[in-house]
Amino acid sequence: MIKRKNLLAASLAMMMAIGTTACGSSDSGSNNSEYDQVTYAYCTFNNIPTEEDLDEVEEAINEITREKIGAEITLMPIPIAEYSSKVNLALQGGEKIDVFESLGDFNSYVSNDMCYDLTDLIDEYAPGTKELVGDEWLNACTSNGSLYGIPTMKPVALTPMFIYRQDIADELGIDMSNVNSIYDITEVLEKVKAEKPEMTPLTAVQTGEIGLSTNYGEVDFLNDDRYKPIGILEGDSLEVTDLYSTDTFYDLCKLVRGWYNDGLVMKDAATTTSAAAETMSAGNSFGYIAAYSYPEEDTAASLEAQCGGYDLSAKIIGDAYLSTSDLNAVSFMVASTSDVPEAALKFLDLTYTDKDIVNLLIYGIEGRDYVMQEDGSVAYPEGEDASTVPYTAQLSCGTLGNFFNMYQMGIATPESLEWELEQNQTAKTSPAMGFTFDSSSLKTQYTAVQNVISQYLPGLICGSLDPDTEIDKFVNALNDAGYQDILQAKQEQLDAWVAEQ
Repeated sequence: MIKRKNLLAASLAMMMAIGTTACGSSDSGSNNSEYDQVTYAYCTFNNIPTEEDLDEVEEAINEITREKIGAEITLMPIPIAEYSSKVNLALQGGEKIDVFESLGDFNSYVSNDMCYDLTDLIDEYAPGTKELVGDEWLNACTSNGSLYGIPTMKPVALTPMFIYRQDIADELGIDMSNVNSIYDITEVLEKVKAEKPEMTPLTAVQTGEIGLSTNYGEVDFLNDDRYKPIGILEGDSLEVTDLYSTDTFYDLCKLVRGWYNDGLVMKDAATTTSAAAETMSAGNSFGYIAAYSYPEEDTAASLEAQCGGYDLSAKIIGDAYLSTSDLNAVSFMVASTSDVPEAALKFLDLTYTDKDIVNLLIYGIEGRDYVMQEDGSVAYPEGEDASTVPYTAQLSCGTLGNFFNMYQMGIATPESLEWELEQNQTAKTSPAMGFTFDSSSLKTQYTAVQNVISQYLPGLICGSLDPDTEIDKFVNALNDAGYQDILQAKQEQLDAWVAEQ
């Protein structure tokens, strides 16, 4: 879709470090005591603006919020690579943050009492958002019957895709029409290897990941990180399973082991610090596997600038599947320490229902940071780009408020938006949608198990470890670290949740 569609699946997966220091502006506008003061902490994949430039965006927002909700907003943009640590430290240290994003840490924020219970507030202070998002999605942000977050309204159904160099495919006469699963990619990679021996057929999407984690199929990770899953559900089953002992996991690892031995995959994928955008930009990689929530054409077009400007295409190789963590991974929460929770929720409501608010957050000031096109889309002012305009949070389009209220940039079409909405509505959902796992009593086991996963999993899913010898060692080490305690606790909590439904 748009150039800014640096999808969150991929964006969050790659965790594109910007390396700048987060800064909030000074108190916005008049800071009149008659207005509630709300601090809004949000992640950005773009440059952090100067305080002066940020003040202008704040004041434009406050011209709306003073009248509509009797509040003034202080914006706190934080680089994505630093977001979780900075928000955690700020909340623990008593710094004023009223609204923040979960970014994969929903359960942690809930179990550590960092977020406000919105159950009795949402009907009065965010009715528009409740109607828009719907009860099913809101249920994904509940714990023990209480509502703690609001999912971002965006294309959320992630579809596995193979992203590849169309110019190379054309040169070699590769027909992608028969590539419909990850297993169909082998023949393509072999052709590239034979004809372009200097080129890496398949590169890593991020450290320790070449795309297998997006191709497990109908798997619910039960609120855990899909890149370090601990106890999952498969298909329609409500039995908590060890992913690493399943045929699905073995078959995928065996596939990739073959790729590795045949020189079809990046050899140091398990340890590389280079993400796909960097290796593709270098011009010596053919493709990579990731999951996106946009149509094939839009996905490819949005990635071309990041991947060196090469002509890219995308081919869907699986189906979207929704679970609780797919929704609450990118959700907004009100801090339990907020002194203005009602005002904070009212502002959150505006980010979902007020087009002016969300476009100010994403694009900044019209004429200064962006210009409107005749077709209703937007572009950067002449001679400017994302790195030079005073303010933009363009690449955060999939993380803030209501994506469908945002101006579009680039190749967006009404048909694209319809496709994305349809995917949200028709993607198969987990039978445990709405279930959240409380891991607070298992911190010791989690730490030990995650250490074992970090030791074995990257090599297994990148091909450098032999599944025939290493999976058994992996599972034994997991069990020694307390893995079964976690699986049992998940099953008990899931059974109790099912009984309440």
